[in-house]
Amino acid sequence: MTLDSLKNSNIHTYLIDEIRRKVEGMGEINWKIRFCWVKADIGIQGNEIANTLAKEAATNADIIECYKKVPKRIVISKLGGTSIEKWQKEWDQTIKGAITKEYFSVVAERLKMKINITKNFTTMVTGHGNIRS
Repeated sequence: MTLDSLKNSNIHTYLIDEIRRKVEGMGEINWKIRFCWVKADIGIQGNEIANTLAKEAATNADIIECYKKVPKRIVISKLGGTSIEKWQKEWDQTIKGAITKEYFSVVAERLKMKINITKNFTTMVTGHGNIRS
């Protein structure tokens, strides 16, 4: 997945861009960098060292955290879920929109639906407008 992200010029997460900057800097001082996928745990020295260092960093409480950036998609996902929960709570507590609630009682399910919203649809679902019951 990391290799795909590095190849895709449309992906600009903090960590991917930082890797690109480091590689570019190393190239400027004539380092030859080559990325390739390797099967885990097959005895490649560089891969083994990287695994060991990653495990140490993940379990060592004394290491100061240096990566504090959170990918935008994670923030969007978390905020989206929180917003829907809040919206549902307010939807459940309101006394307004009784007719609409009959059609759409669960906010998250309604948001997943692909509905062509027209004037007639809105009139029927809300019970407002010039229609006979």
